[in-house]
Amino acid sequence: MRRLRIATADRPISRIALDVGPDRGGELGAWAALTAGEARDLANLLLRHAGLAERGAEPAGPGREAAP
Repeated sequence: MRRLRIATADRPISRIALDVGPDRGGELGAWAALTAGEARDLANLLLRHAGLAERGAEPAGPGREAAP
């Protein structure tokens, strides 16, 4: 994980670059570029789900596969 900053003429673009590792076929270089807000949302979801996993509970609401 690292910060990615792209300088542009009008304003810089900042992203959090997250290396998610190789895909199922073994191809290297899979990564995600998140805005600061997206990174915070992901961190919050990860922490919530980690807590649920520790307690053996299921998350409330539909799973990811049920999302449109």
